[in-house]
Amino acid sequence: MPNTASAPLLHNVQRVKVLSAGIASLILMIGIARFAYTPMLPLMQQHAGLGVAQGGWLAAFNYAGYFCGALIAANISDLAKKDRLYRLGLLVALATTVGLGLTQNFWLWGLLRFFSGLSSAAGLLLGSGLVMHWLLRHQLRSELGIHFIGMGSGIFFTALFVYLVAGQISWQQHWFWFTALGCLLAIPAWFWLPKPNTSGYNVGGEKMVDRPPSQQFLQTFMLAYFCAGVGYAVITTFIVAHVNQITGDHEYGSVTFMIIGLAAAPACIIWDLVARKLGNLNALLLAFVLQFTGMLIPILSPGLIWTFIGAGLFGGTFIGIVSLVLTMAGRYFPTRPAKMMGKMTLSYGVAQMAAPAAAGVLSQWSGSYQLSIIISCGIMFLGCGLIYRLRHHE
Repeated sequence: MPNTASAPLLHNVQRVKVLSAGIASLILMIGIARFAYTPMLPLMQQHAGLGVAQGGWLAAFNYAGYFCGALIAANISDLAKKDRLYRLGLLVALATTVGLGLTQNFWLWGLLRFFSGLSSAAGLLLGSGLVMHWLLRHQLRSELGIHFIGMGSGIFFTALFVYLVAGQISWQQHWFWFTALGCLLAIPAWFWLPKPNTSGYNVGGEKMVDRPPSQQFLQTFMLAYFCAGVGYAVITTFIVAHVNQITGDHEYGSVTFMIIGLAAAPACIIWDLVARKLGNLNALLLAFVLQFTGMLIPILSPGLIWTFIGAGLFGGTFIGIVSLVLTMAGRYFPTRPAKMMGKMTLSYGVAQMAAPAAAGVLSQWSGSYQLSIIISCGIMFLGCGLIYRLRHHE
């Protein structure tokens, strides 16, 4: 007689392992391969000869890679192929991270940042899509927000590491330590995410059916997400350098980025709860408005305390916007969530390519990052209006 009492325990163990695999993959492919560059930017400018405009271009190269990855994700329906590309992304994340510490050639840096962007897309779109598919298939929709904890955690821990060891090791050694941590994270990210089930049915035997929104809704949704992408890209690329510039102290920038990461870590779960209470679009509108406020506060009141408050608002909302949008994609398309996730990220990706490059050039011309941040606030405000309009056209 089979031991049925052990079945729930085994299911819970597998659920924890899948969620842990997803969180570990996001810390590696988003937190390290993508966001470690932000707290590292001032160090590379001081010790590796990286210019202000060049810093913006390296961010743009990274976002170009992310854009290409989103394009690939949007055009792949085969779950087995997505699984293979996700695992390749883990290896690319490690290779590009260690590579940044092995050269001081700007064009090689650009190539590495491009491929790290590809790996980030593999983590956020393909990996998240695979985790979502597993959760939805096992009727665990309420746990979608837990997966995205990895994004905020990755941002916080990379900023904390740079803050704690800055001045004690070289900028190259920072990248080598990040790679060592990434190797540890790659183990659960690789082995604890099972191969995808392609049956199209959940564990209860019900067929998983896609319920896509209208084309007009999708187009407006993508344009609003583009606006959020501009605000996100400018702030996450330049906030550390901006705070260092206005305070004259190189520690405050890293602290600001840590606050962003600390606020982002629990944000996905919080916004998932808010969405259940208010509805997806109402929650998304609130997140847009609060992100805009978080971006605007340091400009209107540039004191350090207000900057930290703005950073907390921004961190708690930009990650919420991403998780809400990608979770909505999973609910509209439970059989192929990465497809809509990829399409949404294309609009976000265009903003991420154009905004940092333009902001870097503008900042070099003006001598500060303030004008770039003000312009990105204006675009974010437009995004708030678009989401408000969507509430009446779902």
